[in-house]
Amino acid sequence: MDLLKDNKYLIDLLLRNHCISATQAKFIVEHKHQQAQKLALKMRDQGIDRSEQRLDLVDVIVSFHLEKASKPEDELTEEDIIQVVAQDQNLPFKKLDPLELDLEIVTKTIPQNFAMRHLIVPFAIKNGVLEVAVYAPDVNSLLEDIERANQVKIKPHLATKSNIKKVLAEFFGFQTSISEAQDSLGGPSVDISNLEQLIKIGSTKEISSSDKNIKGAVNHMFNYAFDERASDIHIEPKREKSLVRFRIDGVLHTIYELPKVVHAAMVSRIKFLARLDIAEKRRPQDGRIKVEHHGQEAEIRVSTVPVSFGEKTVLRILNSEVLFQDIADIGFNERDVAVYRSFMEAPHGIMLVTGPTGSGKSTTLYSTLHQVASPEINITTVEDPVEMVFEEFNQISVQNQIDVTFSTILRNILRQDPDIIMIGEIRDNETAAHAVQAALTGHLVFSTLHTNDAVTAITRLSELGVQPFLVASTMLGALAQRLVRRICPECQVEVVKAVTELQGFGFPLPNAMELTLHEGAGCKKCRGTGYLGRCGIFEIFPMSDGINRLVVEGVPASEIQNVAINEGMTTLKEDAWDKVMAGVTTFAEAVRVTGAA
Repeated sequence: MDLLKDNKYLIDLLLRNHCISATQAKFIVEHKHQQAQKLALKMRDQGIDRSEQRLDLVDVIVSFHLEKASKPEDELTEEDIIQVVAQDQNLPFKKLDPLELDLEIVTKTIPQNFAMRHLIVPFAIKNGVLEVAVYAPDVNSLLEDIERANQVKIKPHLATKSNIKKVLAEFFGFQTSISEAQDSLGGPSVDISNLEQLIKIGSTKEISSSDKNIKGAVNHMFNYAFDERASDIHIEPKREKSLVRFRIDGVLHTIYELPKVVHAAMVSRIKFLARLDIAEKRRPQDGRIKVEHHGQEAEIRVSTVPVSFGEKTVLRILNSEVLFQDIADIGFNERDVAVYRSFMEAPHGIMLVTGPTGSGKSTTLYSTLHQVASPEINITTVEDPVEMVFEEFNQISVQNQIDVTFSTILRNILRQDPDIIMIGEIRDNETAAHAVQAALTGHLVFSTLHTNDAVTAITRLSELGVQPFLVASTMLGALAQRLVRRICPECQVEVVKAVTELQGFGFPLPNAMELTLHEGAGCKKCRGTGYLGRCGIFEIFPMSDGINRLVVEGVPASEIQNVAINEGMTTLKEDAWDKVMAGVTTFAEAVRVTGAA
């Protein structure tokens, strides 16, 4: 008997566990048949055959979007229901995390059709025991058949139907594409490694970038990256395999280990989509791909470079939701929001954003331009390369091979009657001189510099040959930023720390013996890391009369920083500490990003 189709068992179980109220139970009983018909029609309209719908009471209850009786502010989910069933049946509940699963175990242990038909996912082998996730709790005979076929003991876990179907579709879809692509080679291919070349006598064939299996594999990889909130995809050739890694919340995770034989074909497919030269494997190339995922557009920036064992490809995923944010929501404190808005509203001058690669500078600048953009303003950007194409900006891409550089573009850009100019980066004397000239002639200029803190931006401009009096007369201020990982809200816990443990890192500690801080305990939602998402930390200062005088006098940056602090600037360490005390991030993360004192 299928317990999840036993209406009385399931409704009584949810009532006993305070998941639904008596009123809700009555509502479910009265409307379940009508709701099931609506769901079936909806799935049919989506092209799902009736034999594949497999609707049950769990689907119907979830579709009502009921409030949880024990916690009315939360909605009753499929996961809540299956967890209650698992507890009642004395089975462990499993939330399948694709990043933790082994592609070989999922796809090679049980045939695809069998796994899809019975909603079962093998996910680990521990001490000779095969651990599987199942949807139906009463499948003992089925598990016995698998034990006999594989000559291995099985430990079942309960998982949600949607979780199992998603994993099976992703893993079998990707594995099928890769396996068929590998088979279509008809044998091992010539190793095209750059530093170790293996020469074989005889002809071999390579998969075309238009091969349907390679297309499918690349599409699966893109969808998977979007679903996992990855910011970057790394495809790295090794001696005997190829690794696919995703960067999630600033940390790289190995996702797939691919047969080396399909590496070149996958890279060729990506290069084809990015309009790069597929035949050129000896020189670095850059391109971009525009994609749509769940109705939202995103840009993928593609970079290829030759490394020891082939071409390494890195794809930067640029999501408009992340790149265009409200200035008030990116992590500024109240004082910094007011200072930054004064820069945005200035009629002319230079505002600089500083920080290392990957510190969120592009998000800050794009969010700024997006907020000030209007039909009355002409915004022109010069970027290397253009991060995200946006029709409200006039975007120019640097092309060094034809001498279209930051400085050569800026030489002519003023003839385009811009109001606001965004320069991707001030790298040399000529670019700095043109930026200053634009500010002096009544334009608002935003740009980036690679410095460790905000005040050092003044020193860097002087090193690039800008006279101190020009810095003082054109610069509005500077902003330094970093990204810290946010504590996962689902598993946030309080921890008591002795103040002596926190000393020596340069944070403004209070005069106390102990402090109550927050950390993430680790849960399924954050994959046990304790972190979910990222947040900016900032230091920002405006050019006051006092700072202008010091700049003209050529005093050291340390003295200027002291004046800026006295005038109200919050340093990176102070802002990081504020976010630690507010429970946004952890002390360990603040130390990792800002370093010791």
